[in-house]
Amino acid sequence: MKNISSCIIALSLVACTHTTKEKIKQVNSTKDTVSIPPVSSFFPAAKAKVLVVGVFHFDYPGLDELKTAEENKIDVLKEPKKSEMTALVEYIKKFKPTKIAVEANPGWKATEKLRKYKEGGHRDKRDERYQVAMRIASETGLDTLYEVNSYSMIREMREKDSLVYKKLTAGINWDYEDPYWDYVKNWIENDDKLTSQVSLLDFITYMNSEESHQYGYGAYLTGFFKSDDHKGADYLSMWWYNRNLRIFKNIQDITGDPNDRIMVVMGNGHAAILRQLFESSPEYDFVEFSDL
Repeated sequence: MKNISSCIIALSLVACTHTTKEKIKQVNSTKDTVSIPPVSSFFPAAKAKVLVVGVFHFDYPGLDELKTAEENKIDVLKEPKKSEMTALVEYIKKFKPTKIAVEANPGWKATEKLRKYKEGGHRDKRDERYQVAMRIASETGLDTLYEVNSYSMIREMREKDSLVYKKLTAGINWDYEDPYWDYVKNWIENDDKLTSQVSLLDFITYMNSEESHQYGYGAYLTGFFKSDDHKGADYLSMWWYNRNLRIFKNIQDITGDPNDRIMVVMGNGHAAILRQLFESSPEYDFVEFSDL
């Protein structure tokens, strides 16, 4: 009897196991018939193409936190940089922009300046808005330049309510001792020296690399950002991130349709954040500078 009982139990276990496996197969089979669509399939495939040309300021206005030493400054109006500028422009023209946006505030009269440039004016200006944006617009037959720069929310707050501004910014440790800020300074100082050692095209390509933008983005997360009680983080969000979000919105405003090919000429600090915004947006196709 024991043997018979054992056999019955064994056969039952085998049968149960077999049945369970069949059920699992059926469930898996059902799952396999359901395909998960890519998120991109919910958005239009046609997207406006954007090329962000991040640069250092060719005329060295001295408005950035870290200033370029005199011995490291180059002159784009003199050789060999003058010829290198031509090579840079010819390379960027491969993008075939239909619209060009520049880091200029409303009222800068970019299009009016472009008309004068086409008549032979402004050729002595070292500013990248003339040397790159206007030159390319002129040589490709474009008659409009778009001003897309913006002031930040914190600046408006300071002008409208200085008391609130003072409360929000009180306690920021602008001289916070952070070794990573020292690393950033060493990197930027080395870049300043490179401008005279390599061609403009090579340097601008390097500036617009994914790695350069990654660390350029991260540079703002050092130094005063680490002030106590989130003071640095709050200020950065109201000043730097807010300003770049507004710039992005201004570019959205000049985007007409998916056939647009928009070239944006900006200081490279802006380019690092704009890269992330364009890459994340369902409206745009971000074009790598090195892929031209």
